[in-house]
Amino acid sequence: MSSRAQLVYAAKKPDTPVCKHCGVPSPQGEFCCSGCAYVYRMIHEAGLESYYRIKDEVTVPADSALLPARDYDWLKAAQTEAELIADDKTSELSLDVQGISCAGCVWLIEKLHRKQSGSGRIEVNAQTGQMRLAWAKGSFDAVAFARTLQSFNYLVSPASAERSAAPESRAMLKRIGLCAAFAMNVMLFTLPVYFGMEPTYPYARLFSTLSMAFATLSLLAGGGYFIGRALRGLREGAMAIDLPIALGIVGAYSGSLYGWLIASEPFIYFDFVATFILLMLTGRWAQLVAVERNQRRLLAQQPTPPRVRLWDEAGVEKDCAPESLQSGQRFAVGPGQTLPVEARLETPEGTFSLAWINGESEPRVFRAGQRVPAGATNVSHSEIRLQATQAWAQSLLAELFKPVTRGVYRQRFLENVIRGYLIAVLVISVGAAIGWGWATGDALRTGAIVTAILVVSCPCAIGLAFPLADELATTALRKRGVFVRVADLWPRLERVQKIVFDKTGTLTLETPALTNPEALCALDAEARAALFTLVSDNLHPVGRCLHEQLLATGRPTLLAGEVTEIIGAGVMLESGCHRWSLGRSGWGGAEKCHVLRDTIQETTGEGVVASAGSEAEVGAELACDGLVRARFHFAEKARLDAREEIAALQARDLEVSILSGDRRTKVEALARELGLNPEHVRAEFSPHDKASWIEQHGADDAMMLGDGANDSLAFDQALCRGTPVIHRGLLAQKADFYYLGRGIGGIRSLFEVNDARRRTHRWLLVFSISYNLLAVGMAVSDHMNPLVAAILMPLSSLLSLAIVAQGMRGVNHIVAQN
Repeated sequence: MSSRAQLVYAAKKPDTPVCKHCGVPSPQGEFCCSGCAYVYRMIHEAGLESYYRIKDEVTVPADSALLPARDYDWLKAAQTEAELIADDKTSELSLDVQGISCAGCVWLIEKLHRKQSGSGRIEVNAQTGQMRLAWAKGSFDAVAFARTLQSFNYLVSPASAERSAAPESRAMLKRIGLCAAFAMNVMLFTLPVYFGMEPTYPYARLFSTLSMAFATLSLLAGGGYFIGRALRGLREGAMAIDLPIALGIVGAYSGSLYGWLIASEPFIYFDFVATFILLMLTGRWAQLVAVERNQRRLLAQQPTPPRVRLWDEAGVEKDCAPESLQSGQRFAVGPGQTLPVEARLETPEGTFSLAWINGESEPRVFRAGQRVPAGATNVSHSEIRLQATQAWAQSLLAELFKPVTRGVYRQRFLENVIRGYLIAVLVISVGAAIGWGWATGDALRTGAIVTAILVVSCPCAIGLAFPLADELATTALRKRGVFVRVADLWPRLERVQKIVFDKTGTLTLETPALTNPEALCALDAEARAALFTLVSDNLHPVGRCLHEQLLATGRPTLLAGEVTEIIGAGVMLESGCHRWSLGRSGWGGAEKCHVLRDTIQETTGEGVVASAGSEAEVGAELACDGLVRARFHFAEKARLDAREEIAALQARDLEVSILSGDRRTKVEALARELGLNPEHVRAEFSPHDKASWIEQHGADDAMMLGDGANDSLAFDQALCRGTPVIHRGLLAQKADFYYLGRGIGGIRSLFEVNDARRRTHRWLLVFSISYNLLAVGMAVSDHMNPLVAAILMPLSSLLSLAIVAQGMRGVNHIVAQN
């Protein structure tokens, strides 16, 4: 599909409604997800609706607000340590916060903090994504506050050095402030020359000297940034945009310094040097700040994995870090914890989710003696004991978490443009020097002409307008819920020919969909309270789905009583004189659990247990004293817009594939639903299989989209990578971009905005070439002087900005349509 056709298609498509809470597209209704509906209601019930008047247009969807409470043992330990250090003084603690995006978030967090008992003082920094807490010893519960923040979609982690350190854009802003002051002073002492001040004027030499001094300061404060980067690029064999900028700065300053030494005005362009440095810094700052803002929305450092309980040969219990586990050691993992190494189950039964490591959406039941793979998550209600069969160093999880350094992507086209520009400027300069030197024999006049050539050929359009176009593209995508994390995403996108999706959590949602919500609505208050109690701390996907649905429509009260679990069957609650149960069809209590267990089909060999028989596909039943009160049906569904968006991507001649670790029948069924070619579908792939496939079929032109640890190795191989999930932390830190919401329309928006950006860059190149032909032509013909150069440079900069504004004018419309 051509770029023009895409714009016509977008113009005909009605605007997509947006979520009332987060602002991302929400074609299914008022809210994009149950989490947003829940947080929206919580904010209004707390009387904090002013948040919606001051927040950004688009914030993070509140999926993580409905996740089970994170493990905050690390925070409890950090608070204890802070209070010990402080003795009887005020205790202080710094934390990173994921989800802060605007002044509205700062306001909301401060309001929530004030509601905490013994809250003390809080300082929230939206720029760094950090908060600093101060409280009197023993008066404040940091863990309770963290849980409150999670319920409003803010996740906390230990303070990271990356966040604490000043971002590059802040240092750049300091440079800009200094260079702006220097440039104004240079202009102050240069303007009298343009207004006719004679060289014989008593203060003329002083004014010239002051201009030289402030231009030198500008060179040191701002020009050194580009010169240093240009030299590093040359050492690495790359020609970046910093090289022609540095050449222009050095050439103009050197010629001007020579002119000042010999008191020859035709050589002096100090005002040009100072203004040019200021403009280049401004363009670079705009590019940096857009990307850094998206990076700060994520946690720079995830909390360390919970320590596991370990028993030595004498039976003595102790805590240890997962990384210290050795083969043969006996240990335990609690509910919600991830198994760090492959281990043999010692507890009679346990339910584990393998979705994060192989994409299987349905949890598996394991029996004593069977091996549970590393990366499996305990979704049972109770602690499970195991014996390690491998050390952490040999664990699949250790390999998936291993950091891989990736170099900055080289923009070959831009490098060729820069190479051609440098050759042209040098050839013309040398030719002009030879020609004018031979024709006139006047070395000073020839030197002035060469200096003028170097000055007027400075790449204002490329150095200022290119970064600005990138910043506008990044900002427009943010409104669509797509967040660019690395500046070299754009040249990578231009090479993409294949888009490879993971299935579970990427093309589908993380939890199954309730296909008969009317059954939930029909429950009376007591049944809703019982169901809410049964699923409140339930990690099973079915329990999470029901939990989300209940919270989205109002928070029921919890019933008194203890919830117990029958592995592979369901959960049960004894409350008052009633016994409530939620489980698979046909199960209504403990006395019937053997019926369900008989339906479980075990695989032979090393121990994985397949999901339960056909009854498991029906759904779950809520029963009271053996009487069924409601039947709930669930299905794994593709994201709402997946079929339409995949068709749009294919219309761009992009090859769309699926790489999944889930069962072949499920993957192929989803592919048929989405209209994908069966030849482009791969199922039952291990993490290594995915990485090998990417390496063999698309390492240099594939975009990988995934959400789990099983996609980590494939991420390392792909040219470009993105994720729709940020609360887990692993892939979010590896991704070039992340996209939020319940759909995948952000992928198409990414390509269409890049189309507009590329068109703008092409027009800028055309303008730059035309401008340089005119300006260099005037310089070569000896019709250039400092006054004309002082007029041409801001004029060319304004025209470059106008081209950017015109070229990027339609990007907001594009993102509003998808």
